[in-house]
Amino acid sequence: MNQSVIKPLDYQVVEEELNLTLVELCQTCRVTEDLISEWVFEGVLEPVGQQPQEWKFSGSALRRAQLALHLTQDLELNTPGVALALDLLDQIDMLKAELKRNSHH
Repeated sequence: MNQSVIKPLDYQVVEEELNLTLVELCQTCRVTEDLISEWVFEGVLEPVGQQPQEWKFSGSALRRAQLALHLTQDLELNTPGVALALDLLDQIDMLKAELKRNSHH
């Protein structure tokens, strides 16, 4: 496995109100529909809509997909590993926010 160090990523700021279709998300991230579908199945991404042709992805989903791609390519994580890593990163962000709120009291 590649011995990369996880570092802050420089992604463009995107609008939260984005509503990308599956095809648009695939084109933006340069990945296949199968990979996006895997990520949805594993809970990495949570689109609005029931069927793939109805899915809409927000700006935060785009950022999450870009991070998932980084974890897949650079750290060679499989899809369940990406889901776990993103869940852990989310938990770290929540704990940091809670610590920041508590330190101001």
